[in-house]
Amino acid sequence: MADRNNRKSRIGVVMSDKADKTVVVSVRRQLVHPMYKKIVRQSKKYYAHDEKNDCHTGDTVRIAETRPLSKTKRWRVVEVVERAK
Repeated sequence: MADRNNRKSRIGVVMSDKADKTVVVSVRRQLVHPMYKKIVRQSKKYYAHDEKNDCHTGDTVRIAETRPLSKTKRWRVVEVVERAK
């Protein structure tokens, strides 16, 4: 049971909120290229469950791992960190 509460979380920007109770969150990260030593930016899309349809495009949100909710949804929205302007 100790493992259950140790879930991954990410902070990203909502790219799409067109689906019902689902948002697409883009999470960006930076890493140093092993050979060229240049900082490389990578992004990945996560499908997250938004129970209240509270998030909108441009919002910064925190998402956390959860059980599989559908074929693609494995994350849920924990909180809205910052609203889009």
